[in-house]
Amino acid sequence: MKPYKFQPFLKTTLWGGYQIAPFKGIYTAQPNIGESWEISGVPGHESVAVNRGLIDDVDEGLTLTELIDKYKGLLVGNKVYKKFGNKFPLLVKFIDSRQDLSVQVHPDDKLAMERHGCAGKTEMWYIIKSDVGSKIYAGLKKQITPDEYEQMVTAPVTSEYGASSNPMADVIATHEAHEGDLYFLPAGRLHAIGAGNFLAEIQQTSDITYRVYDFGRKDAHGNPRELHTEQAKDAIDYRVWPEYRTSYDSTKPTSQLINCPYFVVHRVVVQVAQHIDFQCDSFVIVVCLWGEANINGIAVHQGETLLVPACENALYIFGNGTFLTATM
Repeated sequence: MKPYKFQPFLKTTLWGGYQIAPFKGIYTAQPNIGESWEISGVPGHESVAVNRGLIDDVDEGLTLTELIDKYKGLLVGNKVYKKFGNKFPLLVKFIDSRQDLSVQVHPDDKLAMERHGCAGKTEMWYIIKSDVGSKIYAGLKKQITPDEYEQMVTAPVTSEYGASSNPMADVIATHEAHEGDLYFLPAGRLHAIGAGNFLAEIQQTSDITYRVYDFGRKDAHGNPRELHTEQAKDAIDYRVWPEYRTSYDSTKPTSQLINCPYFVVHRVVVQVAQHIDFQCDSFVIVVCLWGEANINGIAVHQGETLLVPACENALYIFGNGTFLTATM
């Protein structure tokens, strides 16, 4: 079984920019693309397989859900299929923030299942590019109580739009953004992507977001975007941690970035050729951040994402590039 490619779902947003299409090498008149959903099993937005350069590709046009139903453990891994069935457990995106994103939080599995009947959302960000002075907001820098949080976000703002009106500015931790920075965001951690960041996101398959603050912005119909003050109150992790940026050894050709119950992510730098066997009963997602290569017989270039079946998940990479890989 050869790796699969999928049609990206390009999402226009209020805060979206112009970098995703050229980064991926595609042409579109679609404005303000904030997100490209690379691999998705989210209902209503399931990824659709596209031609991989194979003759008479019988799987072209099938959704990810249909592929899992067809191949089961051969595609996702027996352990993964037993736990998730036809639901693909991860969602992979590129995100381009021309403006600050809203301050938000995601529920954990328990709370999300009680309220929405689905998984929670733990995620990670790998910064591909950032403008000088760009910021990442992640975690609390000082202790607050749930009641203090509620008082902050319901207080009147001082201006229609701007950092000075952000009621969470005094408590949310602010970080200078740099290329190659890594942030792990377990469910419950307050966060926001600052303007001028282009990044890759790997997360649990969940589209549940509680918006805490949105700078007074309005939607396409001129209405203030919905906030989820009460829902977020019970979801936030109010603990203060000593560090929110995750460190890793960038000098190694293969570096483990994240190892959590939901995904294991590596950064892989290839010059000429490399063989990688993660020795796991899982699919492998490969995100090409730079360069081009042939991976298990399929050509891939910057901005493309592959799904490597579990039954053939040892990677044989020929080319030059930088990649993120994700397994279960």
